[in-house]
Amino acid sequence: PTATGLQAVVSGSCSAATNAQVAHFIASGRPALALEPLRIAAGEDEAGKALAWARQHIASGPVLIYSTAESAAVKAVQGRLGVEQAGALVEQTIAAIARGLVEMGVRQLVVAGGETSGACVQALGIEQMRIGPQIDPGVPWCHAASPLAPQGLHLTLKSGNFGTTDFFTKAFGALASA
Repeated sequence: PTATGLQAVVSGSCSAATNAQVAHFIASGRPALALEPLRIAAGEDEAGKALAWARQHIASGPVLIYSTAESAAVKAVQGRLGVEQAGALVEQTIAAIARGLVEMGVRQLVVAGGETSGACVQALGIEQMRIGPQIDPGVPWCHAASPLAPQGLHLTLKSGNFGTTDFFTKAFGALASA
């Protein structure tokens, strides 16, 4: 189907490729917000804050909400929270953000990170996807119905080290020209 609706990227991957993609998106002047895992662990409503921020910026084009960080920062957080707890907290928060974004009208969503993708698909209630146009080798756009978007939404699920540096910015152009 023709792509409509608001556009967003959520990223939980901390791979080298995703770090470069986040940096490229930010350098292109697009709105981006970093999540703070230690604030999530402290019980702060980082998902609510991120969604409030997104409402202020999303009308002008795609926004990025990310927990992506360099390996030293990731290890520091994991050292304080534990590897499993740190990962689970971030995945749950990003999944809640993805759900909130779709509720606010996002119908073109890029999700970066394997575990993050699984958490988001589950939070959105997606049971089946139709494969669409390729953005980069191994990473297509898909179309899926969700209880939150009965007419469907376009979704791409990108594992960490897939995609070129300009993947996030290129993804929406690829969908528009499909």
